Amino acid sequence: MASDVVIDFLAIIRPMNTPKNNDLRILVTNDDGIHAPGIEVLENIARGFTDDVWVVAPDQERSGAGHSISLTNPIRMRRLDERHFEVNGTPTDCVLMAVSQILHDRRPTYVLSGINSGANLAEDVSYSGTIAAAMEGTVMGIRSIALSQLRGPNRSVDFAPCEMYGPDLIHSLLTLEHWPENSFININFPHAKTTEITGARLTTQGQRPPGSYSIERRTDTRAQAYYWIKIDFKEGNRHPETDLRAIADNAISVTPIKMDFTDTAWRSELQSLLDL
Repeated sequence: MASDVVIDFLAIIRPMNTPKNNDLRILVTNDDGIHAPGIEVLENIARGFTDDVWVVAPDQERSGAGHSISLTNPIRMRRLDERHFEVNGTPTDCVLMAVSQILHDRRPTYVLSGINSGANLAEDVSYSGTIAAAMEGTVMGIRSIALSQLRGPNRSVDFAPCEMYGPDLIHSLLTLEHWPENSFININFPHAKTTEITGARLTTQGQRPPGSYSIERRTDTRAQAYYWIKIDFKEGNRHPETDLRAIADNAISVTPIKMDFTDTAWRSELQSLLDL
């Protein structure tokens, strides 16, 4: 992906006017909780592709859960209606429950995770429960997409960019013939008016400067200390091809993520240490 070649998905995708394909089965999940506004937006988008849409999501917000599973606590599930289930576990638990218990008769064709309230850029990928659900779908051999909407300065979130551009963009991804094994897609929508969005870019995962997370000490009314993790993202490292630069330019970021974390470039150097 050369920096001077920007793939503008908005220029190549076509309006989604094809009939629904009920051969598709879509699992929708998130990490903001089953009653979060973003999951409703994503479910509505999914229902534009097929009537076979299922929602299995945490019973409360699980942001920052990462790719964690509940090994030491029992998982409980409550059926809200025919196709909506809440789980007292992580987003990863939700995908596992959906595939092994709820949809055991026929696995989902796709996992759509989100739409998260807040960005999942750069190193967020390693913390995010939204990303983790897509990871788990990928591990299980299911094509998966994670979607996030950036917040405004006052932490407000406007899903209008997702609602306008999400359906055609997702549709173009769902119809891809080739989808590499062990890979998923991470999509981030900028905080901008729909008329201000400059396109959709194929990006790489960026890296912010160190020091975004810190611990803040406080004291309760009994003079006992307690601590909050404080987030203060540092500006910088917005290299041309990255998700961070795309969002800074009011573009939709589309990043292919591979589950193989091997540092192949470093292997050759390390090999000399093992050649005894």
